[in-house]
Amino acid sequence: MSTIIEIEGVSKFFGGVVANKEVSMSVKQGGITGLIGPNGSGKTTLFNSVVGYHPIDGGSIKFENKEISKLPVQQIARLGLLRTFQQTRIYGAMNCVQNMLISLPHRKMSLWDAMKVNTKEDYERADRLLEFVGLYEKRLLKSGDLSFGQQKLLEFAMALMNEPTCLLLDEPTAGINPTLINGLIDRLKRANAEFGITLFIIEHNMRVIMNMADTIYCLAHGELLAQGTPGEIQNDQRVIDAYLGAH
Repeated sequence: MSTIIEIEGVSKFFGGVVANKEVSMSVKQGGITGLIGPNGSGKTTLFNSVVGYHPIDGGSIKFENKEISKLPVQQIARLGLLRTFQQTRIYGAMNCVQNMLISLPHRKMSLWDAMKVNTKEDYERADRLLEFVGLYEKRLLKSGDLSFGQQKLLEFAMALMNEPTCLLLDEPTAGINPTLINGLIDRLKRANAEFGITLFIIEHNMRVIMNMADTIYCLAHGELLAQGTPGEIQNDQRVIDAYLGAH
């Protein structure tokens, strides 16, 4: 399995605060990679650096063997590297279909202009993906009226609308009703298997990440603490002491 994201010696500082210090890790193409660690360990900062929100202060980030650490967010997204957020970024006054269409690359247009350039195929694809995540029956409801878990499913569908090669998910199950978690896990696995999308996931729910990921990395205090298979991570005393002991 080839490497799709290569992070080498990445450091990021905010003033005198060290968010990431010489972090190195690889994400295998077509796989599911997990990222765990205590709050404040630098996980989200690393994600933001990978997709271009936070320019790094040292090191290298490559996507499909191309250096991307100096590229703007929009250019990185056009390469097929996208992310979702802990708090959903949807348009609450729009219905689900409108959210899907406005998420396309011309999303910086006004809604009116964007709707005029969307094609019949765009609408059909939006409907298919809303059905894929279980929201087809709610496609004409205002997204602000959906439950938080349903809003996360909508954001996932919006990301899929852009046909990503690799998708970074920041705590996809956080705040979701436990009854919806299994459905979300199933759809993430199906997106990986059926669409061939590489997944890189920050997750605090250990049951979820241990059952999904092929490889897991653990950060602590901004530095890489450990890496390995789920079994190796669960039995790594450093990880137990720093993180798993609290779970």
